[in-house]
This record gives sequence, C-alpha cells and structure tokens, in this order.
Amino acid sequence: STMFLVGLSGGIASGKSTVVAVLRELGCAVIDADLIARQVVQPHSKAYQQILRYFGTEILLENGEINREALGDIIFSQPEKRRLLNSITHPEILKEMLKQILKYFVLGYRYVILDIPLLFETRGLTKFMRYTVLVYCDPPAQRARLMRRNGLDAAAADARIGSQIPLEEKLQWATHVIDNSGDRESTRRQVLRLHARLEDSLDFLWARLAAGAAVAGLGGLLFLLLRHLIS
Repeated sequence: STMFLVGLSGGIASGKSTVVAVLRELGCAVIDADLIARQVVQPHSKAYQQILRYFGTEILLENGEINREALGDIIFSQPEKRRLLNSITHPEILKEMLKQILKYFVLGYRYVILDIPLLFETRGLTKFMRYTVLVYCDPPAQRARLMRRNGLDAAAADARIGSQIPLEEKLQWATHVIDNSGDRESTRRQVLRLHARLEDSLDFLWARLAAGAAVAGLGGLLFLLLRHLIS
C-alpha cells in the first residue's frame, strides 16, 4: 500500500484547529488525538478508573466525568503528575488511533493526518510519520491568543506555554511549516499548497505507474479483442 502518515502539531493557541478545519474541507482523513483523549477517559473506562486512583475524586464534575480544566491545572504545575497521566492515557489513545488508521487503510486513503498536539514532546511517534507539519505562530501572538481564548492573565498563559517545547525549537524537527502568524486567508493558502505537495508526493509514483500500466494493458486487450471480432 502507498498509504503513509502525516503528523500534524503545533503549540497551545498556535491555530492548529484552523488548519485542521481546512484539511477536513479538502476531504483529508484526519485523526484527532485530543478527541480520542477525551473519549478514552469517559466514566467506567480503564483509564478513567486509573486516573481516579491516582488523582482522587476531587477532579470529577457533578455528572461523574473528569473535570479536564481541574486536571489540567494539576498537571501543568506538576511535571511528575503530567508524566503519570500520560502513562495512563497514551497507551489507550494509541490503540484507538491504530483502529482508525486501519479503517482509513481499508477505505483506500493514500495518507492519513494524525492531529497530535504533543507530537514533538512525545518524540517517539515521529518515527512513524513520513512527514511532520508544524502550525507555527510568533510567540507574542501565541500568548495574546491564549489569554484571549482562555481568559488567562499573562502569568497563567506563560505557564501553559512553558509546559510545552517552544515553537521556535519545534521548527527544526518539522518537514513542513504552516505559519499562522498572519490572517486566516494566508493560513488557508499555505494549507492548500501543503495539500497539493502531499498529493504530488513521490509516495504516489508507483501507484500512478501501476494505474498507467493497467490502463495500457486494458487498452491493448481491447484492441486484440476488437481485431478478433472483426476478423
């Protein structure tokens, strides 16, 4: 199969959701790791039970679901708790991602985009990606967007951003970069160019050749059949 994986990441408030929205409009297969992360911690799941064991019931909402904001406050300020949470949730997230990759493989998609917020932080996943895409924006814009989006003060925003590898550092690991520092239309044009490059990737070359050979072979067969019928 020619199917390959494309890892998509960014930083908090860098505008990755904007890029994903355009990719979905283009009909791309996108697997949302953050959505899966919410699904695998639903009440009564294996990860849910483990989280309660280590973090206590005070992180629960009234309906029994995990209060992601409360849990986020804990792990952003305590790196060891963040590592513990990751050790609980990551295996479950990976299992579900593999199921979805298999689904797209069976459906015949040529490539699948894995939307993974902490792709470069976990590093181990990048070796499975043919290409990696970073959604970048300059640090002042990132900070301002986060404060506006989440209603945070400057110190809280800096703490959230500081818990991730700086976008400037991630630039060196990405094979493609979408600069989201400007307006929405500029970002859209960059996504369209990226999509075109992936579609024209050499990863499709043998498939095109095979299709061409098949068409040529079919044409030759039809020619011989017509000759036989005429004669």
